[in-house]
Amino acid sequence: MKQRTSSSDKDKANAEDVIKQHRETLKELFPLPELKKPRKKKTATNATLFVALVAAGVLWLDPAYRSEQHATVIGQRGEIALADGSKLTLNTDTQLEVSWHLRSRRLALHQGQALFNVSKATYRPFIVAAGTANIKVVGTVFDVYRHPGHVTITVEEGKVQVTSKSASGYMRSILTANQQITMSADGALQPAHDINPVSSFAWRDGKLVFEQTPLSQAIAEIQRYRREPIRLQSAALGKLRFSGVFAIDNSDKLLQLLPDILPVKVTQQKDGSLLISEK
Repeated sequence: MKQRTSSSDKDKANAEDVIKQHRETLKELFPLPELKKPRKKKTATNATLFVALVAAGVLWLDPAYRSEQHATVIGQRGEIALADGSKLTLNTDTQLEVSWHLRSRRLALHQGQALFNVSKATYRPFIVAAGTANIKVVGTVFDVYRHPGHVTITVEEGKVQVTSKSASGYMRSILTANQQITMSADGALQPAHDINPVSSFAWRDGKLVFEQTPLSQAIAEIQRYRREPIRLQSAALGKLRFSGVFAIDNSDKLLQLLPDILPVKVTQQKDGSLLISEK
């Protein structure tokens, strides 16, 4: 029995055909862009293609014509310059995909944390997807951290719109400079709140900043940069709090200093893991 093809499916098929046939010309019409290079004069062929794009519904569907993958391993941070002038800073153990569309720039954060310094391009918005959260901007600096159970969005400069889909429907929130919001695994957005930018963006400069932070949370943060497991002997130890500024690339020194800060001892186990126990 033959299946009926919807008009939407036909539009997508037509769009894909146009993309395949005219990929190079599309790059001229919708550059990444390379701002310092002169644009080639549009020919009659380009104009004909533009009409074909509209007729095929390509502009409306906004398909991707190029994509790229970027990643860091545990303990590594990396900086990436995109073709449009935007800059990405990837934190430890991060994976993301960049897709260049005709009318938008889209990024998917699959895991980890990234800081986005977005080049302004009003005709091509910058959209980041992390789980069910969508962050849309024109030009700004913001951070997205995809935790195992939630996503945190923090804005350093400018303004972003966060949209999330939950069981109760779509939720939206506008964040401005030095504000942060958290989206839970079910898509619910928590109220936005002000943050201290010095500590929130310290990882970009290779630092960990703790301000009366529970030891359990601090260990979870340190663990992101280490392959060897760190274990707490008891839940009570996890409630101890401490403050300080430490280098990400030298977490061993931080762990060595821990007994001088808190009433604990750090012991290396036979399997290479570290056990934090009471003195």
